[in-house]
Amino acid sequence: MEKLVISSGASFELKESDILVVDTLIMEDDSKIILNRNKADNFIHAKVIQVGHDCAIIGNGRDGLDGEKGLGGYTAVGPCKDGIPGRRGTPGTSATHGVNLFLYFDQLDIEGKILFELSGGNGGDGGRGGNGGGGSPGTRLCTGGDGGMGGDGARGGDAGNGGNLTFTTKGAGDLRLLLGNKIQLKVYGGSGGLGGDGGLGGLAGLVSAGRVSQDGDSGPKGKIGESGKSGKNGAINFEEN
Repeated sequence: MEKLVISSGASFELKESDILVVDTLIMEDDSKIILNRNKADNFIHAKVIQVGHDCAIIGNGRDGLDGEKGLGGYTAVGPCKDGIPGRRGTPGTSATHGVNLFLYFDQLDIEGKILFELSGGNGGDGGRGGNGGGGSPGTRLCTGGDGGMGGDGARGGDAGNGGNLTFTTKGAGDLRLLLGNKIQLKVYGGSGGLGGDGGLGGLAGLVSAGRVSQDGDSGPKGKIGESGKSGKNGAINFEEN
């Protein structure tokens, strides 16, 4: 394209392609470019880029989904039987990485500021373990059933890495003076999903008559799941054209 104008408050999304080539790119106030998250690398080539106030180029990773709670145990039919253990929760899914953006240009004019959002997604939390079933009641002839063990919590999903941002232009080193002011960056790695909590142990089966026998024991709580790995921060590179 010779010229692309993204109107104030509007968004331009890269859908089928991961490359945008234009002579003049104008981003009016509060406008956005949504990068193609299905591609690891995206490329923007422009001779002139003009940016208004509070603009953004977005290619952050997607968050993982939380796992589901495990099925709870139940009390077995009949006297003096142990409770059925709870099931393990399902794991959280892993997040996706932020997009790597390569930005080529000859001239960049920023009236206000522009945000590059390339952070990695957060991992989904692991599902909680199901509670253990209670032990069935005891009698004068047999001990009350023990409570079932709580299900273990599931592992949290891994986080996504932050994307890398590469500026390629003449006098690329001068752009460092704009960082944190006119150019704002988010290239953080995401947070790993938390491991699911263990399910509660089932209640002990009690003896209600005679007390000749004894009550059962309460079931142990399930183990806490392992947390997912945190993502790595992305890098900012300045290359001379």
